Amino acid sequence: MRRKSLVGKSCLLLLVTAVVLSATAGRAWAETELLVSAAASLSEAFKEIGPRFAAKNPGVKVNFNFAASGPLLQQIAQGAPVDLFAAADQETMDRAEKGGHLRPGSRINFVANTLVLVTPPGQSRIRGIADLRSNAVQRIALGNPDSVPAGRYAKEALEKQGVWQTLVPRYVMAISVKQALEYVQRGEVEAGFVYASDAVAARERVRVAAEVVTTTPIVYPAAVVATSPHPREAAALLRFLREPEAQEIFRKYGFKRP
Repeated sequence: MRRKSLVGKSCLLLLVTAVVLSATAGRAWAETELLVSAAASLSEAFKEIGPRFAAKNPGVKVNFNFAASGPLLQQIAQGAPVDLFAAADQETMDRAEKGGHLRPGSRINFVANTLVLVTPPGQSRIRGIADLRSNAVQRIALGNPDSVPAGRYAKEALEKQGVWQTLVPRYVMAISVKQALEYVQRGEVEAGFVYASDAVAARERVRVAAEVVTTTPIVYPAAVVATSPHPREAAALLRFLREPEAQEIFRKYGFKRP
């Protein structure tokens, strides 16, 4: 009788241990959540890449925070618990590195883009930057050059053609490239500057008038944040961004290899 009792206690102990281990595993899974702060133009591609990475890395979940690169860096500098930072320009990432906000040696270039001039679908008179001087064009959307990389690229291109200052009264400044795209989609402006990837995502709602040659190549850098709670998982995601599977997704959304 005592032997049966001991057997029963052993089984109970094994059952309790299994339950505890299961609960612990559940907590570990919940704790491994990566927060990626990424340039707004990456939203469509990253929303597809995140689940692909998670499927290959059980126990890891990827959450995203999309905005203009400048404000994202400000959030990181103020202590936001970010694991990975992906910017749309080298200038912002340079500031992040100089400020000590990146894990040393983790910075990579993972994708490239191009700038395009877009209009609402029915607007066919605009075929390039020169046409923006027409009196028929009263509103031009672009990201604020002070905080939005796409806006800086647009300003460089307009300055190169000698029309930046002339067109100042017509600019509708956006807080992100996605907002500039929305202004065009809603027909609130006659034209706007966005990335080629944004135009691909909205191809049914905007017309690409021209590709804009930029003085600075549009190459996206990413790095593990110095204060990342999960640096190992963040580094794994960083590596995944350059793998063929992720690069194919980027290509689908209009990006190019860096």
